[in-house]
Amino acid sequence: MIKILHDTKGYSVVELCNLAEVPRSSYYKWLNRKVSRSEAFNRGLATLIRDAYEERSGILGYRQMTIKLNREQDFKVNHKRVYRIMRILGLKSVCRRKRKRYIKSTPEITAENILSRNFEAVRFGEKWLTDVTEMKYGTAGKAYLSAILDLGDKSIVSFVLGHSNNNALVFKTFDLAQQAHPSVTPIFHSDRGFQYTSKHFRKKLDDAGMVQSMSRVSRCIDNGPMEAFWGMLKSEMYYLRKFDSYEELESAVSEYIDFYNNGRYQKRLDCMTPLEYRQYLSNIAA
Repeated sequence: MIKILHDTKGYSVVELCNLAEVPRSSYYKWLNRKVSRSEAFNRGLATLIRDAYEERSGILGYRQMTIKLNREQDFKVNHKRVYRIMRILGLKSVCRRKRKRYIKSTPEITAENILSRNFEAVRFGEKWLTDVTEMKYGTAGKAYLSAILDLGDKSIVSFVLGHSNNNALVFKTFDLAQQAHPSVTPIFHSDRGFQYTSKHFRKKLDDAGMVQSMSRVSRCIDNGPMEAFWGMLKSEMYYLRKFDSYEELESAVSEYIDFYNNGRYQKRLDCMTPLEYRQYLSNIAA
């Protein structure tokens, strides 16, 4: 403050030091100090952190921020340092979670919980999870997002946004995934929603050579990674803004899933993106 008042107002340094009860020697020592390498690095790091935070609309917490900086800036910065700087800057993830409502249905066909919460997979196409979630737009509009997630690389294999939560939505999602990867025959796990317990859907799985697995009644944790993805998508994108139209929501969903597959680094994937990790698994297998 002494320097600012002296430079901008022309006040005497002597008088300012006397007023602030600061020895002049201390002021000039501070004025002529050399910035340490650590302090200089932290200043540069703070700028990068703020830019990255604004780039993703504030969704990055200190863990994701650390991975992003280390990947994109070729740093080896510790998450504790990033946490301290973000705290000084007053930055923290804006994400929040919202509880999901569950609707009971009467199944035509059910399957055992073959997956049995074994969410580990060593290759792409070994285990797929699926689910449908509801989103809103405008004053009363509702949309439904169906997606399939691979447990090997944690990627979203296919997704469809529709106006109705019906068989056509789920069947199209499955068809897109199966057409894109016709050679894989994963365990296909879902909850007991009416679409997945239909005879028609069971036939599609049988024709594709896939094994059906279902969560137990009222056991959402049996489909945990899929639920976790919904929470991530909604907290990092959906809850952060208002959508005036279906088209606006559709565009935002597509943009986020593209970011998730190609740009969102994950610590559990050795700080790679899902599609990078798929290529990594493919290289190992080869």
